[in-house]
Amino acid sequence: MSTDPNLDPQQLRTWLQAAARRDAKSFRSLYNATSPKLFGFALRILRKRELAEEAMQEAFVAIWNNAGNYDAQLAAPMTWMATIVRNKALDVLRRTDHVVEIDAAQFDSEVLNAFRDPGATPIEALQISSDARALAYCMSLLEGQHRQVVGMAFFHDLSHSEVAQKMAIPLGTVKTWIRRSLERLKTCLAKRQQA
Repeated sequence: MSTDPNLDPQQLRTWLQAAARRDAKSFRSLYNATSPKLFGFALRILRKRELAEEAMQEAFVAIWNNAGNYDAQLAAPMTWMATIVRNKALDVLRRTDHVVEIDAAQFDSEVLNAFRDPGATPIEALQISSDARALAYCMSLLEGQHRQVVGMAFFHDLSHSEVAQKMAIPLGTVKTWIRRSLERLKTCLAKRQQA
């Protein structure tokens, strides 16, 4: 990553040195001056805004914690920080590499197909199809990661610990999300039945 001519390397070094002494104001100045360019760099690697934001947060925590290790003889400030951002972006990429993404349209059709019974009478098939559509609708109302956790657990037959591992989130969080999501699904389905 080349140095931005609008960013004075000496000023960046001064802010890094101050950050090493835990000067929050200087660190804020460093962040304000460099984060737009570094965010763009993270976004080019990760291609998703939320993942780039996650990498940036981790990178700036690392910059804050390691500012005292910065050596001006080895790299320009932006090069040093860009290396940290790149490493954190690659960490995020590795963690999310095995996440099962649930595409809403595909998920809806999979739910509908899962409820089809080849031996059902026409009336039963109509009821099953209606139930499947209701479930697909209620699932679509869940927050993205919550929908993924439920989908992985119930439609991909993964255990809670397998879901936690694939999503790179704590097991307790998975259990909480599933419990809350099932409560929301139950409420949503009950409201649709009453309508």
